[in-house]
Amino acid sequence: MTIEIRRLDTSDTNFDSELKTLLAWESVSDNQVQKIVTDILADVKTRGDAAVVEYSNRFDHLHVESMDQLELTQEQLSDALNTLPTDQRSALLAAADRVRKYHDKQKQDSWSYTEEDGTLLGQKVTPLDRVGIYVPGGKAAYPSSVLMNAIPAHVAGVKEIIMVVPTPGGELNQLVLAAAAVAGVTKVFTVGGAQAVAALAYGTATVPKVDKIVGPGNIFVATAKRQVFGAVGIDMIAGPSEILVVCDGQTDPDWIAMDLFSQAEHDEDAQAILISPDQNFLDQVHASIEKLLPTMARKDIIRASLNARAALVKVKDMDEACEVSNTIAPEHLELSVEDPQALLPQIRHAGAIFMGRHTSEALGDYCAGPNHVLPTSGTARFSSPLGVYDFQKRSSLIMCSPEGASELGKIASVLARGEQLEGHARSAEYRIKKQ
Repeated sequence: MTIEIRRLDTSDTNFDSELKTLLAWESVSDNQVQKIVTDILADVKTRGDAAVVEYSNRFDHLHVESMDQLELTQEQLSDALNTLPTDQRSALLAAADRVRKYHDKQKQDSWSYTEEDGTLLGQKVTPLDRVGIYVPGGKAAYPSSVLMNAIPAHVAGVKEIIMVVPTPGGELNQLVLAAAAVAGVTKVFTVGGAQAVAALAYGTATVPKVDKIVGPGNIFVATAKRQVFGAVGIDMIAGPSEILVVCDGQTDPDWIAMDLFSQAEHDEDAQAILISPDQNFLDQVHASIEKLLPTMARKDIIRASLNARAALVKVKDMDEACEVSNTIAPEHLELSVEDPQALLPQIRHAGAIFMGRHTSEALGDYCAGPNHVLPTSGTARFSSPLGVYDFQKRSSLIMCSPEGASELGKIASVLARGEQLEGHARSAEYRIKKQ
């Protein structure tokens, strides 16, 4: 069966509109999903544990009577790690070590400076007290998501990390539990969906209320995160996974085809795009896709993704490739070229940038070190990867000397009276030294 991949060319007069159509993604759920989530959140907020148990039985096909049956012990996490096959345990520990070393570099310290008159100004950096991490379950299990969400929180100094993970049919994934042990997770609840988000946001008799919820999930999870924002912080509303490959035409086309597959296999809505100035190379990659797809275990999902949302884009040169890339602002950007650092100054918007022919996006998903929780759907224009800074907050420090208060008071008084705020002005004026 032929793969129908959209072809775009920047020389076409309608390129901009076609690209806009290709990238369009409505991340806001429909009214039915909104109502279901709203009802679940309100129910969990009111009935707590009883509602969480009820929804878990209904949606995950469980048969439990209390939250005790949905909480795992630290012994279970340790046992999962200790009983892993040697190769999996070694890979998990190696990945965790690399992720931790990278995020150690992101730690921010408090700072201050003292002005000549003795006034102290600065910033106090403090970790959040308690965070919740949502780890997807169901169709696939993601131990890498445990590492990427929990390790930065641990590095930031968060004292309590509460993990929720759905277990449809009661099936536990030992690699996910082992990752929780490695990453320093405090508590694990086998709960998913909107009910898990509600329990973390509002707290129940069993599930502690958290300060922030991070981690990906399905449309119900994303909708729930959007609705509880304000009661708690959230990391982002994530859309489908994306990869954009910019290639000069000199990389093995089989490599590029498989790089596109690496994101298309996530789900039918994932997006894979290749940009090149070499038309012949685009044709070669298309041929590689046709050749390699039948060998893929998730070929049906990949085919649906490629048919619906993929594109092969012809540009006039590499400078234009960078311009198109910035318009797309991809989650994952591969610069599969001879000298990627020469292109780097032209790249303004990307969640993560994979540089060179040998740097596949898959390495970043698991073990390179940087976080794989990245902005999607063009939000890389204004958002950044998840990091230690997402688990820290900053408080401003201001301590005026008598002289500093007097001088600043004169400035504040003028501005406050200009805003018709007498209380502000007089508060500052009380500290002005009398001549």
